[in-house]
Amino acid sequence: MSSKRLFVTVMGLLVTSCMTLTAAETQKPAKKDSEAAAAKTAEKATAEEKAPRLSIVEPVKDYGTVAKGDKLDAVFLIKNTGNADLQIISAKPGCGCTVADFDKVIKPGETGKVSAHVDTTNFAGPIAKGVTVESNDPNNPTSQLTIHAIVKPYVDVYPAGFVRYNMIQGDADTQTLTVFSEEEEPFEITKIEVPNEAVKATFHKIDNPAELMANVGRPGQNQYKVDITVGGPDIKIGPLADKVKILTNSKHQPEYLISVSGVIRPTMRVEPSGINFGEVTPADVAATRVVLLKSNDLKTPDRFVVTKAESNSKIVNASVKQTPNKGEYEVTLQISKDAKPGDINGEVKIFTTDKINPVVTVPFKGTVKTAATPSASK
Repeated sequence: MSSKRLFVTVMGLLVTSCMTLTAAETQKPAKKDSEAAAAKTAEKATAEEKAPRLSIVEPVKDYGTVAKGDKLDAVFLIKNTGNADLQIISAKPGCGCTVADFDKVIKPGETGKVSAHVDTTNFAGPIAKGVTVESNDPNNPTSQLTIHAIVKPYVDVYPAGFVRYNMIQGDADTQTLTVFSEEEEPFEITKIEVPNEAVKATFHKIDNPAELMANVGRPGQNQYKVDITVGGPDIKIGPLADKVKILTNSKHQPEYLISVSGVIRPTMRVEPSGINFGEVTPADVAATRVVLLKSNDLKTPDRFVVTKAESNSKIVNASVKQTPNKGEYEVTLQISKDAKPGDINGEVKIFTTDKINPVVTVPFKGTVKTAATPSASK
């Protein structure tokens, strides 16, 4: 072999060797990346294998037809089909549904529960009340539970199951309702219970066929008139929030609650309720103050009259004047022009025709100071 041919052969072997080494070096990072991806996939698979799984045994509870006023207590079973602890974070009720309790942690393979409660007193017809369950299930973080029912009022009231009042203290108002039933047996009201002495209720069966309500209740069934009266001198001023309970012989709905709401207003408004003259001289503008009395009777405000006002202080005079508005009066308190310096403490009694508060007492106080004298001219 010639030296030239030998040189070519050696060079060829060297090139082949370099190419092999280069390919090997190139494959190393790719292999590392492949191994890292495989590790991540395995890690992810392991994590997924350790996840909880929420499964609802019966997501919908259907109670069919129930009597108005029934209390529906539903218990939903929640099963953990995963292999990690299932945590119930919350169970949020929809309108008209109250969650009573729920299991916060459910072990793998075990079953927990969510308890929900629905009061059908304020419903009629088909209802669907839901509860939203939030958990740590990665694939199902929120789930829905539902309570279905058809609420039937076996005892009902026309025009509505509530009465509202807006009146002044001392007055009384009566509202009349008609009570009817869907029961097959002859319907009877046995008793009515009132919350306090300020609420009175009476009832009587409608005997005159011409007075019976048409298209309500079962045909031929008894109907009753219920009169609810609210008011009187002893009723408290403020909002009304009471219940009148009607007891019946209905086997499905033996009780019916009538809501009594509204407001009882004072018979008059007195502004201000007390006077503070501060430190004044008899000639100061602040030495004259006015108390305004106005009737809250919107229907007959002229029934309210202020007859006189009497001050128990010799240096504070009181006078009465009616304004152009009906049922509105001004009582003016004036410190006497000859009042001597010193403290004032007293009250004015205002006499009215109001039956609840015939005499209104307004306290007053202040200090009479010496009037400043001008400096003598030089």
